[in-house]
Amino acid sequence: MQDPEESPPGAAKVQDLLSRGIEEPQRAEELLPLVYDELRRLAAARLGREGDAHSLQPTALVHDAYLRLLGSAGGAQVSWNGKRHFFGAAALAMRRILVERARRRRLYQPERLCPAVAWDSEGGRSELSDAELIDLDAALGELEQADKRRYDIVMARFFGGLSVEDTALALGISERTVIRDWSYARAWLLQRMSAP
Repeated sequence: MQDPEESPPGAAKVQDLLSRGIEEPQRAEELLPLVYDELRRLAAARLGREGDAHSLQPTALVHDAYLRLLGSAGGAQVSWNGKRHFFGAAALAMRRILVERARRRRLYQPERLCPAVAWDSEGGRSELSDAELIDLDAALGELEQADKRRYDIVMARFFGGLSVEDTALALGISERTVIRDWSYARAWLLQRMSAP
């Protein structure tokens, strides 16, 4: 995956829009086409892990997340400290959207299966049930309180789809630390999700 801070064509314009803020609809309309392809790749990777349970398409997830990002300030100016910050916020918005959808679906399917999430070294597993996604969200909340750096690594790897190298670069830590903390975080989350 390309480093979000690298400078492809239009990167200066994106950086300018992100740093100045996009409280005006015109700026929001200018930004979306410049970041759309990268947001869509992020959404497709995220939905690919959700299996067939989701009727949501990557395009719809991108638009829902983008609207959520713009509306998060409640009418105030929205700005980000660079593309990494913006895409991290987008990954978090996508996670919240998927968890909310899973919770709504679960109201109609209350049976609960014991989560057996099989994490792989590349950033996750191929599919998560609604129950597993909800349990993962709760466990991530606990991990964020217990160990913010490991939480950030899970967000970058599992929800952001970043490689070990990209995660290390984005968080300003070594690749060895990412590998070690990723391994620990997976075990910690599995233990929390498997607890009755």
